[in-house]
Order: sequence, then structure tokens, then C-alpha cells
Amino acid sequence: MHYIGYFAAIFIGLSLGIMGGGGSILTVPVLVYLMGVSPVLSTAYSLFVVGSTSVLGAVGYFRKGLVSLKTAVVFLIPSLASVFLVRKVLMPAIPHELFTVGGILFTKDLLVLVAFAVLMVGAAVSMIRSKQAEEVLDGELHQKHAFNYPLILGIGLVVGALTGFVGAGGGFLIIPALVLGARLPMKLAVGTSLAIIALNSLIGFTGDLSAGTPIAWPFILGFLSFALGGIVLGTYLARFIPGAKLKPAFGWFTLAMGTFILVKELLFHQS
Repeated sequence: MHYIGYFAAIFIGLSLGIMGGGGSILTVPVLVYLMGVSPVLSTAYSLFVVGSTSVLGAVGYFRKGLVSLKTAVVFLIPSLASVFLVRKVLMPAIPHELFTVGGILFTKDLLVLVAFAVLMVGAAVSMIRSKQAEEVLDGELHQKHAFNYPLILGIGLVVGALTGFVGAGGGFLIIPALVLGARLPMKLAVGTSLAIIALNSLIGFTGDLSAGTPIAWPFILGFLSFALGGIVLGTYLARFIPGAKLKPAFGWFTLAMGTFILVKELLFHQS
């Protein structure tokens, strides 16, 4: 099963390289269902993998001048604080058993998986509707006349907490916020989003380290190496494969995965 998991890590990197995002949403499911990592620990590992891969992507955009440092700083002020506190304080404080609903015992692990599945469904819908969404955002862009600090700060706070809790980057929330709140063109928003995701994820991971979370470094570095290899290959293939056309198909796949997790965990996780 581990061999399939490492192959999936390459696929995650491929999707990031070709589409510029989206693939990291699969990191936690791959770690849980293919690599046998516990859900809570997998969120920590995901933060490290997502953060490290996003650094590679952000560097490429930065070299092209497609990262808005001002916007990134404003967004990261609340986001870094919330992601660190969630990983350092909230996650260790959540008890193992929480509550029972309809015969289903919600444990800490189950809550994380359900929250992550809901996030996957939201990200899937965003990818499926990506073309229409981009048209709407571009239209809204011309109607905005000021940098919307409250929106950027508020979304930063929410995304930081979300990233900390489920171990995902939240790019499908960040990009619309950057376009509508900071009036960034789509390509600049994508590059800035990768920089935000990279810092958010890695700072969140330091929260785990400071909280004493045990990290299997040989395992996670091996997994990361496969993902990075996928990114390098995906970046090369992006010259020939239009990522915009692949995104809706990948969205449907992500929707199926999110639905599978919800059905599996809620219907077959009776107390």
C-alpha cells in the first residue's frame, strides 16, 4: 500500500506543477488511507509537505515578478498567528472523544476527517467552476477601487485557522480574497497565494514541533521527495498540457474523494 501512496505523492506534485494548485488537497487522504498515518498526525505531515512544495512553486512565480509582497504581508499578519495557535494550543487541547450524534461517536480523528472532507467538497466545487469563477472575479476586479484591508485581514484569520485544523493550504479561499480584496490580477493572485500557503503551512508545522508532535522524518522526507519530483515533471508538462482544462476534471475527482470520505467515516463509524 505504501508504494501506491508514494505514487500518489508524485500525482500530487504533478497536479501542482500542471495546474498551479489543487493537488495538496489530496495529501491528508493519501497519508491516512494509503500510508496508514493517523488523521491528526497526517495534518501535521501535510503542513510540511504542502508548505515545502508551495515554496518551490512560489519561488518560480517570484522570479517572474508575480508575487505581491504587500498583499502577502497584510494577509499573513492574522493568518500566521491563527495557524500557529491552532497547531500549538487548540489541537493538543482537543480531547480524544468529543460527542455522539445519531450513534456516531465523534472522536478527534473523525472530526478532522469530516472537516477535511467538507473542505475537499468546497475545493472541488471551486475547481469545477473555475472558468466561470475567474470570469466573475475579473469582472469584479474592475469594479473595485481600494485595497480592502478588512476583507484581507478577515480571510487571513479564517484561512490560518482552517489551515491549522485540517492541514490544507486553502488556496481556493485565498485566491478570490486576493482578487476581490487586493484587486490582484489572477496570475499575480496565484503566485501570492502560493507564497502565503508556503509560510502558513510551515509556520503551522513549527507549532507542531513546539508542541512536541513526534515526526517520522525519514518517512515524511521520502514522501516529500516524490511530491517534489512530481512538481518538476508537472512544471515541464505544463508547457504542453493546459492546466485550465484539467482543473474541472480534477475537481470532479476531488469531489468523489471528499464524498467517499464522508460516506465511509459517517456511515461506517458507528460507536
